Amino acid sequence: MSEQQTQTYFYQFIPVQYEASAEDKEKILREFPPPRLPDGEELFQIQEEAGGSNVKVRLLLNEYSVEVTKTNKQYLKMRFSNNAGTINTKMWDNQGSVEKTISLLEEYSVFDIEAKVDDYRGHKSLTINRIQPCTGEINPFSLLSYTRQDLKELTVELVSYLQELESPFKEISFAALRRFWDQFSIRPAAKGHHHNYLGGLLKHTVGLMRFTRYVVKFEEDHYQAVLKLINCVEKAHKRDIWTQLNADEVKLQQLVWKDTIDHLYTMFYGMMPFKDSVPQYDLLLTSILFHDIGKIFEYDHAGKKFAEFNFLYPTANTAHLASRKQTGIIMDELGVMIGHIPYGVLMLTKVIESESIPVSLEDIHHMSHCILCHHGLPEWGSCVSKPQTLEGYLIHIVDYLDSRYENTEAIK
Repeated sequence: MSEQQTQTYFYQFIPVQYEASAEDKEKILREFPPPRLPDGEELFQIQEEAGGSNVKVRLLLNEYSVEVTKTNKQYLKMRFSNNAGTINTKMWDNQGSVEKTISLLEEYSVFDIEAKVDDYRGHKSLTINRIQPCTGEINPFSLLSYTRQDLKELTVELVSYLQELESPFKEISFAALRRFWDQFSIRPAAKGHHHNYLGGLLKHTVGLMRFTRYVVKFEEDHYQAVLKLINCVEKAHKRDIWTQLNADEVKLQQLVWKDTIDHLYTMFYGMMPFKDSVPQYDLLLTSILFHDIGKIFEYDHAGKKFAEFNFLYPTANTAHLASRKQTGIIMDELGVMIGHIPYGVLMLTKVIESESIPVSLEDIHHMSHCILCHHGLPEWGSCVSKPQTLEGYLIHIVDYLDSRYENTEAIK
């Protein structure tokens, strides 16, 4: 028996509804397993450790330097991080350990460490006794920040929406999901700005689908739906302004919706010539799945794999990727040359071709256009001067809203 999942989104304004029985959920999570979240030692938080205690922990190197004490003895000063934040460490030069360790720090980024917890006036750090590079499989969720929202529920929600699609959009969507799920489900959606943590791409994609379902399915008139969303933004912005005015110190950078409302109306004006058009929901939802899927190429981080490069470029020599020194979330040195937007179109066409999915030429162009224009303006990275279809305007508006709304959420 199906169970209807009901919650709200976007200031409790948008209904989130989909049907999934316990059996449905089990089947979905069996085919699309969520990442393994950290437990035990992988949840190490230095502030919870007692001063003087000995710990064993796996950490990600951020930076290091060779320092000298007042007695002219050198030591290593290192900053590491894990999913709880940054950790300052030092290592004394016992039996030439500094020189031996520097070569490891140059080559590797993830280390297994044995250390003592130091506590100086409440500020805790580690003095390292033993450090060893980790060369085996790692769980990036133990080293990097990740969404605290339920990844299982986000997975079930995403798949439930895609299961509603008609052919050929359903086949296209699931072909991509099955091929890239292990990386799509963990990738961040940004290095900064919004959804800049593991699981961010999945969460952001689901967010756009929630907006789109509201606009196209839950409201009779999609223009009226967009105006209602803009009205929500205006109300939220006024509340934020009033909060800042009553604060001890005004911080304009905390105004999430500052300078957004005029842009939303400009995009709404752009939609108006299409008032007689009916949004193609299945096409739009498939475009949303692909709109940021190129970020599996565009970002690099510890624990990332590279099968997606082999998919797009099967004859390329990718041997050098195995020797990369992966760190925190950064722009991929190759991915940044192309960017996630063109990659999205490349992925769409490659999936259609590799799976031999029959699609009309018009639909391929409409989906490609949605991907290419979802940033809205060329100065924001859009590959076209402006959206040229109703779906193009809608995908930009829902992307614009979700990327900013995320910065208002208490639990990201």
